[in-house]
Amino acid sequence: MPFSATWHNLLDNVEELSSDATLLTPLSRKPFRVTDVQEHRVLIEYRDDDGTIPLQRDQFETLIGRVQDAREGFELDRLPPDAEPYATVLSLHPRFELDDREGILTESDTPRSSPLVDAHDVDRENGEREEPDILVYADALLLIDALERHDPTDLEETETPALVNLYTLLSDVQRNANDLRQDVRSILLDRLHHDQPVSGQYGSVQRTSRRNRSLKDEEMVLNTLKAAGIDRERVTTVDTSKVDDALDVTELSESDLFEIEETEYVRKAEVDEGEKESRLQGLKDQLVATDEDTEELQEEIEELEARIDDLTSFKSGASFHTKSGGES
Repeated sequence: MPFSATWHNLLDNVEELSSDATLLTPLSRKPFRVTDVQEHRVLIEYRDDDGTIPLQRDQFETLIGRVQDAREGFELDRLPPDAEPYATVLSLHPRFELDDREGILTESDTPRSSPLVDAHDVDRENGEREEPDILVYADALLLIDALERHDPTDLEETETPALVNLYTLLSDVQRNANDLRQDVRSILLDRLHHDQPVSGQYGSVQRTSRRNRSLKDEEMVLNTLKAAGIDRERVTTVDTSKVDDALDVTELSESDLFEIEETEYVRKAEVDEGEKESRLQGLKDQLVATDEDTEELQEEIEELEARIDDLTSFKSGASFHTKSGGES
């Protein structure tokens, strides 16, 4: 198929996106949206930036050529940092499939939707708020309520029952938040690539590895060291530091004496405190506005109740005649 046909097919699919569709770059997961579709380019805008960025037709042609030349799929980490949006936009074409877990872009005969396009804003700030059915959410709300009623900066003056409540809620939030954190971490591990930090609104994370080791069977370690010329007495009880010293003077490798296991985990790389403070202030402002609306609504309800009470309450004949006599 000639590139011109592929290009116009791609433009047709981009134009079908809803106006509030959010797209994500495949490696850094940076949100952006399409602002305009033109004959020779697609204009995009990153959420946190004001400037418009053009994605040029000839660059799409180059990327498609590389995808077609790669037998096992084009590896996304070969993209320059500023070229990530090209891969996401190209994945809107029914013939190109982006696998963000494997980190490859391939040509396919089976049309699939792009995993990096959301029909709605990812934060859903303008949508209806829904209460998630998870323990940490409820515990966090209770903790917020407790912190508002008891000054956490003056714990010495806080009564014992209040401290017990705070301690209990803090413990529950910590436990449930850690459970949720591990669930999130396990999914992130499938999506992150080594040496590719991924940024979010409040910070960034990156995939790294932790190396753990433990001694093999003690008798086996001693016999192996003995065969290498190390007296048993030098490492009696097989102390790790002594074994390390022995390794320095032999040709044995570390794996000969240690069981070595590497585990993958997600490490917090940085925290954007300014963004957190800004978001928290926004939440506080929303709560203040909600409180004001509630007070106004409560006043209206009380006035309505008073009017209903006047209209429906029983009045004795004496009071009626008294009132009438006073008016005559």
